[in-house]
Amino acid sequence: MLRRALLAAAALGLFAGSARASEKPKEGEGKPDVGQYVDLAPVALPVVARGVLVNYVFVSVRVQLSTLANTGKLRTREPYFRDALVRAGHRTPFTLDSDYTKIDEAKLKASLLREAIAIGGAKDVKGVIVVSQSPKKRTGLPDPKTWGARTEIQP
Repeated sequence: MLRRALLAAAALGLFAGSARASEKPKEGEGKPDVGQYVDLAPVALPVVARGVLVNYVFVSVRVQLSTLANTGKLRTREPYFRDALVRAGHRTPFTLDSDYTKIDEAKLKASLLREAIAIGGAKDVKGVIVVSQSPKKRTGLPDPKTWGARTEIQP
């Protein structure tokens, strides 16, 4: 008797699950499909203003891959993606002129996308997403408005 009840419950669960799967999610409901990606380990990028290091921002980045990309192979190249990001961030810092606690996402995305395509291939890399930014210092930073107006660095 117990076996019949379990079988009946399982059958109802399957029907309910398939009916739920056939429903289209409503707008704003559920998670969006993120597809394939490579998450990079957080990287500390310098914030340099007028030739002076004023802060570091820890950045988490995701490289989006095409649906046909070999995810396993590209995830083994994560150190190369991260190295390219660190080198680009130190060569030309992604400093925002208006805020020393954030980096310029547009510059970072453009730079890393170029490098990621060179590392992973144009058909495999779709884009770059900046997942999070966390500054090392939030206070005690120079004011970007007055700091940028001065032409000389005073000790």
